[in-house]
Amino acid sequence: MSKELKPDQANQLVTDSRGWSRREFLRSMFYTAGAVGSASWLTACMGGSGGADQAAELLPPGNTVTPTPDLPDTLPDIPELVGRFANLGPLEEPDLYGVRSPAGFTTRVVAVNKELPQPKGMSAAGPQTGGVGNRPWHIFPDGAGVVPRDNGGWIYISNSEVPGAGTIGFMYPALSGLANAAEELTPGLAQVGTLVFDPDGTIVDSYTILSGTTFNCAGCVTPWKTWLSCEEFPNGQVWECDPYQPGEGLARPTLGLFSHEAIAIDPNERRLYLTEDMPDGRFYRWLPDPADWPEGAERAALQAGRLQVMAVGGDGVEGALASPQPITWIDALNPHEPQDQNRIPESTAFDGGEGVWYFNGIVYFATKGDNRIWAVDTAAQTVEIIYDLATAEAPNNILSGVDNLFVTNQGDVLVAEDGGDMQVVAILPDRTLKPIVQVVGQDASEIAGVAFSPDGRRMYFTSDRGGRNGLGGFTNGLGMVYEVLLPDNL
Repeated sequence: MSKELKPDQANQLVTDSRGWSRREFLRSMFYTAGAVGSASWLTACMGGSGGADQAAELLPPGNTVTPTPDLPDTLPDIPELVGRFANLGPLEEPDLYGVRSPAGFTTRVVAVNKELPQPKGMSAAGPQTGGVGNRPWHIFPDGAGVVPRDNGGWIYISNSEVPGAGTIGFMYPALSGLANAAEELTPGLAQVGTLVFDPDGTIVDSYTILSGTTFNCAGCVTPWKTWLSCEEFPNGQVWECDPYQPGEGLARPTLGLFSHEAIAIDPNERRLYLTEDMPDGRFYRWLPDPADWPEGAERAALQAGRLQVMAVGGDGVEGALASPQPITWIDALNPHEPQDQNRIPESTAFDGGEGVWYFNGIVYFATKGDNRIWAVDTAAQTVEIIYDLATAEAPNNILSGVDNLFVTNQGDVLVAEDGGDMQVVAILPDRTLKPIVQVVGQDASEIAGVAFSPDGRRMYFTSDRGGRNGLGGFTNGLGMVYEVLLPDNL
């Protein structure tokens, strides 16, 4: 029988993990008694050296390179984007909930671990009786998304990043084979939960749409309004869930077996882009078979397609700091096996792939190991680095621990920090940085789960290891969800 992590043990672990990386924090969990037992807006991505012909000569038999398509001589003009948060004021002093935000923002807490969500939000004074839904809010809320309801309300979808036996392979890649085998024998303790909102922001229900999985990190809302939830361990899968009713998701193994972090979908070209959170992780795309997502069809079946990995040509990864570099795509080796055991040397390693988002022909993704934000131009088939902490200069060097991403329809790339200063920071279209919110007093936590209500007025985010301090405030804990109401002029 598996033993659950006791609340007092988990609180001590998150308190002691101040300043650690997530892998260090998880390693601490697995050395603690009971931890190994416990392991028992919407739609949210050739030329020069290293080209397709050259790469093809280097591939193992049976692998192919997808060539860069011919591009038109001229491209249509795209209106210049200014950014929704370009004129945002400075962050003010922390409010009752420990959140710093600009003038005009209003904060409430909408969920706290081990408590039933309340219709009007959670009191800062302490836990309340009653509530909505049939089970308390889950532990370690992470990646999230929002889907609209027919009555004008919306549903906030939240992953639960609970580790399991397979997570040992995430912490110690050399042990991934043994960890994957142990995962098959151990039920997962993670889940995906929902908060159901009426048009006025009242919370009217809460239920689970996936359970029995492990270390569910991020994912994405699909154009057909399902939720893709990513398991983050070496044999992890993507699960498709119906957010509109309680239930269980369906595994989509065609999307690969690896430490999935997040997904972005290009609905025009019918492509999925996926990140892998490992020190030698790859950046992937998935091409559906013609029958899986026919042209004009509303959705992909997500049952058959080609998994490919990116190879950066030209001057390589470091060249992408200065200018866009050409990329090619190589069919994954043994795509139905764990990809950490089937690396293609010619593919490019990315240190800790995190959030990913598709917007206006660009796929943005983050790598936490080197604190970089990347931009893949899907038409030109190039990649460049649009933010790099090591080379950034003040005042545009305030972003570290880059993690979840969200891109507004005005082109702001919102980055949630795992550690750092516990901020959500906007990279504006001109690549200057603006902090949007900051959580204080929860240095052992991370911010994740950034999403907006369909009208864009309410922004949600999690403190995945935040909780009550017992004195009418909040500190490190087992996870909570914030809502920020934005002023009318934004």
